[in-house]
Amino acid sequence: MVADGEQRPFRVRFGWGGEDLAVLAPVSDTVVIVDVLRFTTAVSVAVTRGAQVLPFPWRNATAAPFAARHGAVLAGLREDPSTPWSLSPTDLAGIPAGTRLVLPSPNGATLSAAAADLGATLIAGCLRNAAAVGTLLAGEVAAGRAVAVIAAGERWPAPSGHAHAGPLRPAVEDLLGAGAIIARAVDAGTLPRAQISPEARAAMAAFRAAAPDLHDDLRASSSGRELLGLGTSLPPPSSTPTRTCPCCAAARSRLSVPGPVDRLPLTRCQAVHR
Repeated sequence: MVADGEQRPFRVRFGWGGEDLAVLAPVSDTVVIVDVLRFTTAVSVAVTRGAQVLPFPWRNATAAPFAARHGAVLAGLREDPSTPWSLSPTDLAGIPAGTRLVLPSPNGATLSAAAADLGATLIAGCLRNAAAVGTLLAGEVAAGRAVAVIAAGERWPAPSGHAHAGPLRPAVEDLLGAGAIIARAVDAGTLPRAQISPEARAAMAAFRAAAPDLHDDLRASSSGRELLGLGTSLPPPSSTPTRTCPCCAAARSRLSVPGPVDRLPLTRCQAVHR
C-alpha cells in the first residue's frame, strides 16, 4: 500500500498534508509545499522584497532562541504589538530587504520544518508564484527527476480542544494552488499524461475549472470566510514573476521561492541573476 502511495512511476505527484509528505518526500527530488492562506503566499511576498524567511513549527517554544541564534526577527500574531511582522502577506509587503524572519505557521511552516530531514529540495509554492514554480518543476521533470506538490490543508481541532492538532481538513485553496502549479508545469514542459499521476491530474483539473472565478472561490472557501471574518484581507491570487531562480537551497529546511528574488533564506542563491 505504501509503495502504491508513492505514485511511481509518475514524475509529477500530488498529496495532502504531513501524511502524504512522509510518503512522497523520500521518493521525490523536489517537494513543493502549498499553503495559500497564508504561509507560502507570505513567504513569496517577503522573499520578493529581499527578506530571508526561515520556516518554523507553530507554537514551538524554541522559536525565539532559534531566531536569536540566527540574528532573525520572530514573526508573531498580527495583533501582537511586540513585532511588526506576522503571517499576513499584506503586512510583509513592507518588510525591508535583508530582514531575516522566522515565520511559524500551523500548516505550511510546520510541514516545511518536518520536511527538513527528508532529503528533497523544498520550495514554497502559491498562486502568486505558480508560473515560476511550475517552470522550475518542468525543468526538473525534463532532467529525469520526480517532483511532489503537497497541499498543506488545515487541521481540525483535536478531541482535547487543541487547535490545529486533529485530523487533516483538506482546504480548497491549497488544492487550487497546487493545481495551478501542476498546470503551469505541464504547460511549460509540454509534459505528457504518462508523467502526471492521477492525483496530480485531478488537482490540475480542479484549478482549470476554477480559474475563471478564482478570487471569488477563494473568498467563498471555508478558510477565506474565516480570514475575512477576522478582518483579514485575502492576498491577490496571482502576480507575474519577472525572473525565475533555477536552483533552490536554504539552511534549516532548505525552503526557497522561485520568482523575482535575489536572496534566499540563510544561504546564497547559486543561480546567477541577470
